[in-house]
Parts: sequence; structure tokens; C-alpha cells
Amino acid sequence: MPVRADDLPVTAAPGPAAPGDPSPPPGLVVVGHFDQGPGYGANRPRGSDSWLFTWTTGGRGRLRQGATEVRADPGDLVVLAPGVPHRYGTEPGARHWRFWWAHCQARPTWTPWLRPYDAGDGVYVVTGVPDVPHDRIESAFHRMRADARRPGSGPPDVAVHADADHDIAVAHGTAARELALCALEEAVLLTTARTHLPPSPPGVDDRVRRAQDRITADPGAPHTVRSLAEEVALSPSRFAHLFTEQVGHSPMRALREARLRHAARLLEGTGLSVERVAAASGFASPFHFTRVFRARYGRPPGAYRDGIRAVNYLPKRDTDTGTAPNGEPVTEPVKKPG
Repeated sequence: MPVRADDLPVTAAPGPAAPGDPSPPPGLVVVGHFDQGPGYGANRPRGSDSWLFTWTTGGRGRLRQGATEVRADPGDLVVLAPGVPHRYGTEPGARHWRFWWAHCQARPTWTPWLRPYDAGDGVYVVTGVPDVPHDRIESAFHRMRADARRPGSGPPDVAVHADADHDIAVAHGTAARELALCALEEAVLLTTARTHLPPSPPGVDDRVRRAQDRITADPGAPHTVRSLAEEVALSPSRFAHLFTEQVGHSPMRALREARLRHAARLLEGTGLSVERVAAASGFASPFHFTRVFRARYGRPPGAYRDGIRAVNYLPKRDTDTGTAPNGEPVTEPVKKPG
């Protein structure tokens, strides 16, 4: 029979929270978009069986998991890992909270992307996402919801409220689930793409900042000094001089570093061949890519990927308790990539 939003757990449908709200069963991929007013909230004293991803597009939200409490502003991705008591809702004093949310089992390859944003207690907070990829991130969530409705085996794939802002989709069938997860993976990668980027020095010209954001948002694009200069309404020579003066290196060096970071993330989280990683990161020649990657990371791309996989197969140490996230003792320290 059809899966309706009203049949989903309380926290997957709009409305006030009741003590002990359940979460979607493990294995489901559920995605929705809410715009909630004051008083909206959810409470799970035993946590959730799945990961919860939230991307705020308006208003403000408040999320608490364990002893960690964070505010969600527009452009923030907040992720709650399973198994830890949590509650969330519209920020007290805010008029509303508009956000995308998704319950699912996170792919293991997402862990290194989220780890730099660990706020404690299984909370990951990604803030400061540049404006440039916001539309693309929201499009990824729209596509996730559409892909979750993909026809396949099992019950119908859509759960719809009369209000489009409370439209919820539940993925049934392998194709629907995998396509939905691929869309969410794009959103996670786009939001976490600034990991390890050095902050711009205070007082950097807004035009330089915009060029930096453009490079970061899409490092694989065929950027040139001329194309970047045109986007910020400067001549190529003036742009190159201003960028180098304020950042400390040329626009093309900044682009190369962004492409290498992007390539490293693809090697960490996908099974793409080295040749495809090179192309997706903006390198025309895989041989040139291998040479500059080795110079930057000390290892060729294939060896870098093998090293990351070896690290991720080890349990992650809780630095306070000496335990893995499942509560089991850790007997071997976790190696970190050099």
C-alpha cells in the first residue's frame, strides 16, 4: 500500500514533538523539506537508528546531541550520527526554520569528509559554505527527493503532504536508494569542500574573495586568469596583481592547490580511476596530475588512496574515553594521513 508522510515516524512529519519521537527504520532513505514556525521540535532520548543530515535555507534551527548544542543558520550543514540522544527544532526567538533533511545510513566514504567538522558527540557542523555552490547544493537535495521517488519494486516511492514545503519521499528499491544517496553525496562533498583551506587574511578585497570562492566551488572548471577577472569586473593584469598581492601567490597557483585538494577528496571517497579523477579535477594530463599530486602529498594518487583506505578500516579513537564509537575499546591507535 502507499507510504504516506502521515504514516512515517512523528519526526519525519511536521508538527510538535512528543517525548521519545521514533526515527525512520534502519535502511530507509527518507528526504523532505520543512518550513517550521516557533515551537517546532523533535526529541529522541535514545537517538536515531540512522544518520540525520540537515541543510538550512532560511530562518534558524537549534540542534542538541549529547552535550553538544549548535545553531543552524542558512548555508549550514549539520549532521547527527546515530545512537546518541538528541533533540532539535526551531531556534527560540526565530520566526521559522526552513531546511532540507535526510535520514539514511551514511556511506563509509563520507567519514573523512565530515571528520574535520566534528563538534563532539557525533555532531558534525559545516559552516561558512561559500554562496557560489548554494544553488547547486539545494538542487542536489531536490534531485535526491526526485530520485527517491524513482519507480521500482516495492510500494510507491512518494509520500506527499498537500503543502509542497512538507513534501516527503521514501526511497524503495535499490535504484531509488542509490540514486538518492548519490545526490546527497554531492551535497555533502560540496559543503565540505573547504576543508583545510587557509582563511583569507583580514581585509582581503571582496573581489579577491569572490574569485577564491569561485575556484573553491568548482575547481575542475576551465578557469583562467581572464575568466576569473571577468567575473569580478577587473582586467586580467589588475586582477592577477591584486590577487597575488593580497593572497601571497598567483590565481593559477591557488587554482592548482584547489584542484589537488579536490582530487584528494575524490581519491578518498570514490572508486574513480586516477585518469577520471584527474579529468574531474581539471587536469588535462593524468601524467602531469600524478607528478604534481606526488609533489604535493608525497605519494602518487594510487598509493595515497590505498593509505586512506587502510586508515579508514581502523576503528576511530575517542580521545577522551579510548573507545570506538560503538563503545568497544580501541587497542590500536588510528593512523592519520600525512
